Amino acid sequence: MTLRILAIGKKHESWVAEGIERYSKRMKKPFDVSWALLPHSSREGDAARTEESARILAKVHSRDHMVLLDERGKNIDSPALARTLQQPLDTARPVVLVIGGAYGVDTSVHQRADFTWSLSKLVFPHQLVRLVVAEQLYRAQEIVGGRPYHHR
Repeated sequence: MTLRILAIGKKHESWVAEGIERYSKRMKKPFDVSWALLPHSSREGDAARTEESARILAKVHSRDHMVLLDERGKNIDSPALARTLQQPLDTARPVVLVIGGAYGVDTSVHQRADFTWSLSKLVFPHQLVRLVVAEQLYRAQEIVGGRPYHHR
């Protein structure tokens, strides 16, 4: 089960890296999570969004199941996220989670997405989103495995 996270932006800040490392150490096979940080555009606004979106799509393969994080996406609970990730992984389809840049992503990325996931209607700093995603992937793994990390 390959889970790749593509994020626009600079390297993880130390507190984020520490948290991601904490959850990454807890991940078990078959969940195999990797991160790829793509550089910010030097442009602004629409030009930055277009350039960063092209960088993202260049890293997404046709076979990948792409999950786009966007505040306008579908707000789901943790068990639903676990099911959303498990479906493509059951068919050996790699999953790519995409965290866009400060200006978001353009319509080409939205159209390519198989699922658009909203963490909240609130907007969060990208560094915090990375940490929340790491924790939610660990939680999804535990839910799929029937382990008690997630209590209902």
